[in-house]
Amino acid sequence: MSINERYTRYVSQNILGMLGLSFYILADTYFISRAEGAGGITALNLVLPVFGLINGLGAMTGVGSAICYTIRKAVEDKKADLYFSGAVFSVLLISIPFVLGGLLFPSQILAFLGGDETILATGTSYIRTIMTFTPLFMTNAVVNAFVRNDRDPSLAMAATLISSLFNIAFDYILMFPMKLGMLGAGIATGCSPAVGILICCAHFFKESNTLKFVRGFPSVRRFLYACRVGVSALIGELSSGITTAVFNILILRLAGNTGVAAYGIIANIALVSTSVFNGVSQGAQPLISESYGKGDVRSAVYVLSKSFFTVVILSAAILACIHGFTGPIVEIFNCEHSAELAAYADKGAKLYFLGFLFAGINIAGCGYLSATEQAVSAFACSLSRGVVTIVLCAVIMSGLFGMTGIWLSFLTSEIITSVLMIILMFRTLSSLFVTDGKRAYK
Repeated sequence: MSINERYTRYVSQNILGMLGLSFYILADTYFISRAEGAGGITALNLVLPVFGLINGLGAMTGVGSAICYTIRKAVEDKKADLYFSGAVFSVLLISIPFVLGGLLFPSQILAFLGGDETILATGTSYIRTIMTFTPLFMTNAVVNAFVRNDRDPSLAMAATLISSLFNIAFDYILMFPMKLGMLGAGIATGCSPAVGILICCAHFFKESNTLKFVRGFPSVRRFLYACRVGVSALIGELSSGITTAVFNILILRLAGNTGVAAYGIIANIALVSTSVFNGVSQGAQPLISESYGKGDVRSAVYVLSKSFFTVVILSAAILACIHGFTGPIVEIFNCEHSAELAAYADKGAKLYFLGFLFAGINIAGCGYLSATEQAVSAFACSLSRGVVTIVLCAVIMSGLFGMTGIWLSFLTSEIITSVLMIILMFRTLSSLFVTDGKRAYK
């Protein structure tokens, strides 16, 4: 199979998988809005940073370890097999504080995130359940990343889609016929990664499987290096959580709970767009890492160029959809038909989504830097778009322009990150290339 065919297969399947994941989040938001109203959406939005941290740590360990595995497997390094078992063991250890926090201090954590008494009554059961199921979320991220890198993207996609459908179905069953409300939403979301893990386990019975579980305590040095390589995946997951937390604080002061609920709608719709770009980045990653591991930098850059072209086309399509159908999309989640909420969300979505003209390029570029073990550059770009510039822009622009400044801060931060990306990408590519486009693997 040619690299073009593999690119088309890997990217399309990863986009489908990531869309399935984001659609369950939208379904979660929709069901909660119907069952709990604006208060439920606000509670869900306040929990998103914790959910992002859980998924981010799992992604950092899984994606970083899988990248190291793929590169070392390409040069037949016997230590490659150590990365899989090390990643599984590591996330199980990392999940322990989350489980304890969810069981012992759920209301305190939600209050720290900005919840008032009303929100605590609505959302405590949800955050408790989500944090208790942390081991499943993290293990699913690891197993899915390794299966995808072991040349089985179809199974990884199927696992993501089926687990998402499971989540949607049980969201409805537990929240409405069984009347469990937010607790039911938490249980459905918490159990869905178990479905994904079970499906991915089918890979280990295939003849094409090269993954091995090696007994023994994992190397701390190897784990830290894998985390260093995968840190952009952590920042990528955390970016939505950090942005949400900062925006929640600023919007609460400017527009109250209604403004937060409006942003909750926008943030959840934005997850769909981000998931499409993540699908392109994750689909291209195994091809880039494999080419890079073999020393074929020219092929790795060719895949990157195809990724850039893909995200530009997708960005234009997403922006057209948002500007053409903002009203109907917002109304789906505005079950109380609040004119104030609709006004905030309509204007906010049209301004906020302008940032996706640059976000796709930034996500694809960060994915390339991580896939080629350019950890420092990947971290700098991810930190810029996920934490530093978005926080600074939101704080400064909200003070100058109010809610309009908040909505436009995403666009501003993505433009700044794009400039940084161009500089670092140019330096990285210049240092990698030699006259024939090859490099020796270190």
